[in-house]
Amino acid sequence: MNDLHKQIASNNPWQRAQGQLHKAAEKLALDPLLLARLSSPDRVISVSIPVKMDDGTIRTFEGMRVQHNNLRGPYKGGLRYHSQVDTDEVKALSFWMTMKNAVIDVPFGGGKGGVIVDPKEFSAGELERLTREFGRKISPVIGPTLDVPAPDVNTNSQIMKWIAEEYAVYVGNKTPAVITGKAIEDGGSEGRTEATGLGGSYALAVILKKLKKNPKGMTVAIQGFGNVGSFLARYLFDMGCKIVALSDSKGGMYVPEGISSIDEVERCKEKSGMLAGCYCVGSVCDISNQKKVKGKTITSDEVLTLPVDIVVPAALENAITKENAPKVQAKIILEMANGPLTQEADEMLSKQGVTVIPDILANSGGVAVSYFEWEQNMQSEKWSKKEVFNKLQKKMEFATEAVYEESVKQKVSLREAAYLVALKRIRAVYS
Repeated sequence: MNDLHKQIASNNPWQRAQGQLHKAAEKLALDPLLLARLSSPDRVISVSIPVKMDDGTIRTFEGMRVQHNNLRGPYKGGLRYHSQVDTDEVKALSFWMTMKNAVIDVPFGGGKGGVIVDPKEFSAGELERLTREFGRKISPVIGPTLDVPAPDVNTNSQIMKWIAEEYAVYVGNKTPAVITGKAIEDGGSEGRTEATGLGGSYALAVILKKLKKNPKGMTVAIQGFGNVGSFLARYLFDMGCKIVALSDSKGGMYVPEGISSIDEVERCKEKSGMLAGCYCVGSVCDISNQKKVKGKTITSDEVLTLPVDIVVPAALENAITKENAPKVQAKIILEMANGPLTQEADEMLSKQGVTVIPDILANSGGVAVSYFEWEQNMQSEKWSKKEVFNKLQKKMEFATEAVYEESVKQKVSLREAAYLVALKRIRAVYS
């Protein structure tokens, strides 16, 4: 292992991304000039965002947009509002978007952006003023055929609407395709809310079939019960899987016999504000109170090391590290969060015989439907949810088949295979 490969043992996301790229490039004997282009973003845009706060004071925030590569099409990726947004993180996320879009085979490159801010500390008016100023600052570097942002951490359809409105002022006309993740009434796509979770279920179904495993009765633990985790839980439940554990940032529940109703869990969380509160402390009551089962409250970290068939990290980066990797008992990990395994954990789990379905494949359903939204906007069309889901299923199954076949052919992990598939598709358009 050379120095660059050793570098990725670090939890620094950009170092990890670099290591993943160079490892796959070596196996493909990638053109050195193409490798150089992929090793650094095309551009990093930094903007200053002065905002008048409700108390009359002026505060200035830092925003950024990283455009990694556009060989396959416009830059594409989310905008996040978070106090810990930093350049290395955003560069890595933009690189992973380049790879993800190539794996799922949509005509986009990779981009990512954000503002260093805690939006929870803002009033609605302050958030709008911040967003509109950010939108004005990035309007010259985005556009339907240039760079198409989307929601990410702490951003939503309303924030996308404000940015789209500022872009419309900049270009002089309404342009829905400049951004995705919009509300349905603003040109958003049917099925976008469910897309990432549903796409993950499609990817898992293909891999289980390849491994000759029947999903019925397989036990699943999901860390993260936000949009992605909650929809995934529903779809896996419908596949016949037994959902035995769920968690959010405040804790979770473990029901070895299987949670009887995901809808009841959702309603309970909305009422109590957390999943752990849905269980009687020190008791054994079921979420629906319709029958008695053996269950208990657990921490979010404990979800990852339960005796289950499938573990789904759907919350945070670096959730599984060298410290807790030896405790993982599942034989399949479905990565629904971005970068939930450190490089060291990934290598350890591979030696333990664990099949890891990588994030750039597993959670690519969201960007696939973002592409569908963009395509509908560009063609002035409106597709039904059924049509969107059918197209998503075909995309996910095709991509998963390609990654699995590459894995078998090259005798490498699914993660390495995903990067090989992505780089081959990028190389195909490179000249």
